[in-house]
Amino acid sequence: MQALQSLHTFALPHHCRRIIEIDNAEQLRSLDFTEPFCVLGEGSNTIFITDFAGCVIKMSNKGILIDEMDTHWKVSLAAGENWHAVVTHLLDKGIAGLENLVLIPGTVGAAPIQNIGAYGVELAQFVDFVEGYHISQAKFERLSNTQCQFGYRDSIFKHALKDQFVITRVGLCLPKYWQPTLSYGPLQTLDPDKITARQVCDTVIAIRQSKLPDPHVLANSGSFFKNPIVANTQYRRLLACYPSMPAYPAGNDSHKLAAGWLIEQSGLKGYTVAGVRVYEKQALVLVNEGHSSGAILCQVIQHIQQCVNDKFAVRLEHEVRLIGSDGEVTIVESNNE
Repeated sequence: MQALQSLHTFALPHHCRRIIEIDNAEQLRSLDFTEPFCVLGEGSNTIFITDFAGCVIKMSNKGILIDEMDTHWKVSLAAGENWHAVVTHLLDKGIAGLENLVLIPGTVGAAPIQNIGAYGVELAQFVDFVEGYHISQAKFERLSNTQCQFGYRDSIFKHALKDQFVITRVGLCLPKYWQPTLSYGPLQTLDPDKITARQVCDTVIAIRQSKLPDPHVLANSGSFFKNPIVANTQYRRLLACYPSMPAYPAGNDSHKLAAGWLIEQSGLKGYTVAGVRVYEKQALVLVNEGHSSGAILCQVIQHIQQCVNDKFAVRLEHEVRLIGSDGEVTIVESNNE
């Protein structure tokens, strides 16, 4: 058994049968995918809640290719590249568009799976293609943006291609004509006529650092729950009771609520059980004080879900991927509290 504690940022002390590091995509052709496996980048959105019976495939391939076109930039990124480093590298070269997504932890390969997003921008806006190894077909394939079936923190890689497609490269298309996206939170105070992409980037970094703990200092997996989307009828009922409730139009007669606000209003900031704590500066984050377990984490998740559902009749889903002994698991609230 090999230790996993240093390979995921929530740092629970669990193990797997073996670890294989991929620095060349062609290595995937020789792997035995009939045994249980888990594909891992930097482990910032994955938590091993118990010992994993299979093999962890760690994607570490590198490479950034940039092609300049008349109206846009085409950028091809290897799955093992660090996402934040890519965003700042492109800005250094005068290529903007991803600045709202700066400081999101993890690798390029993990980004399309949950269609990462922040401050009014989603990765899907820029994806040209996603390449990977299709396990059942035993070949490499390239999927278009449409074929990826992107949704809110969602994609085909969570559904039809779950455990069937190992992402090896992501292609982006970034327009040369840049306009800032300043519709969310503190960014609304910025002047769209004067702001630069680098200033947006610096502002987002400052916001995130003020709210989110450094996983190298305090173990965490960033934003733990998805912001729930509710029908406008329910949104209006909630707004009548909670006039200050933050929410954003989500299309299709619905609104997106702020999961962190719902958790905070449920009185759970600072809630702690045996080393797992709801972070005091941002209730959307759970932290591991260093002596907890997967069982305790699951207990805390269920308690948060139950409290929010009891108070607001809103169901929270965890955004972080949880890995049990045989693979990914989903935690839902218990009705027995």
